[in-house]
Amino acid sequence: MRQFLSWRALLARPYFTSLVTVGLLLVMFAFGGLQYPGFLSWQVGLNLFIDNAFLLVLAIGMTFVILSGGIDLSVGSVLALTTMVAAYLLQVWHWPALLVIALVLLLGTVFGALMGMLIHFFKLQAFIVTLAGMFLARGLCYLISINSITIDNPLFVTMSQTRIGWPDAFVSPSVVIALLMLAVAIYLAHYTRFGRAVYAIGGNEHSALLMGLPVGQTKIAVYAFSSFCAALGGVLFSFYMLSGYGLHAQGTELDAIAAVVIGGTLLAGGYGYVAGTLTGVLILGVIQTLIAFDGTLSSWWTKIVIGILLFVFCAVQRLMSLSAQKAGKQHEKIAKKKYDSATPVQTVA
Repeated sequence: MRQFLSWRALLARPYFTSLVTVGLLLVMFAFGGLQYPGFLSWQVGLNLFIDNAFLLVLAIGMTFVILSGGIDLSVGSVLALTTMVAAYLLQVWHWPALLVIALVLLLGTVFGALMGMLIHFFKLQAFIVTLAGMFLARGLCYLISINSITIDNPLFVTMSQTRIGWPDAFVSPSVVIALLMLAVAIYLAHYTRFGRAVYAIGGNEHSALLMGLPVGQTKIAVYAFSSFCAALGGVLFSFYMLSGYGLHAQGTELDAIAAVVIGGTLLAGGYGYVAGTLTGVLILGVIQTLIAFDGTLSSWWTKIVIGILLFVFCAVQRLMSLSAQKAGKQHEKIAKKKYDSATPVQTVA
């Protein structure tokens, strides 16, 4: 009985999913190390960051949206549109690379802010608005070109080929950019008024309004930030692929959502850690790496395993919510009994 109560108490802890995520990542690394020679090498670990730098940035923006109680289905299409706009401006119009990067980041931010305004001012569901944004951004890709556009701009090629580190272990500049973005996001989420407002809105939007928090401005800023991250992810993806294409990043928005949820952020909003999203992205990367090392499994097994993990983590989140509710009711009963058993003098005192 005591063991059952201790498990229920552990489930009620807000950091339980984060512990599960970290534990799962360690178990997967241990399995890979035992099963495949060379899996635990430094470069295999660093390749997780190299191959998923753009996804990490994408998932960072998604984390803020989900923390606020929303969802953003447009990020994958915004990423693809960013690659197309950048490739077209670089290769056809021959614009300077830095100007192109600044422009696509600005366009991404404005696109997200417009979606946020529609959600807030017109009281529309985030799912519908961002779904429309997904179709719009993906369609605009094919207005630019139905074919892939190769990028041979010197800056983009340099960013693609540069290696930072040691002779036997290295990362790309995109990894550094992604980790810097992660540090900025952690600061925003946990050490600023904006971050506190995001958590408050996700916990209870009505209560946040009563507290006088800028709910409307925060929601608009959250979607603007998410699209900014999608555009930055598009720039990093352009460095990685050296091309722009309307078919890039199909389904990546779902990978970002999966990474956020597996990283411990509640889909209902109000709880989660930005750092946990990094763990979620690494888990997705480890799954792909294990399948690649095996060599006999289809790449579709990645989706199957991710789907199973999502089921498990959604179930864990639900159990956490139920345990927290039961714990709250028990505390209320105990407080009520103490109040009822108190003498009138004690009650007045």
